[in-house]
Amino acid sequence: MKSYECACGYVYDPAIGDPENGIAPGTAFEALPDDWVCPVCGLEKGSFTAL
Repeated sequence: MKSYECACGYVYDPAIGDPENGIAPGTAFEALPDDWVCPVCGLEKGSFTAL
């Protein structure tokens, strides 16, 4: 699974997930809910690029 970086510099790592926002470790970026946003700056998924 690929990691994705937000324009603000936050990196979503699927091995870690986003537990503070209910996203379990092992959740692929593509499987994140459509309404998920960057936990740092609030940008939408479309603002992320694959690393």
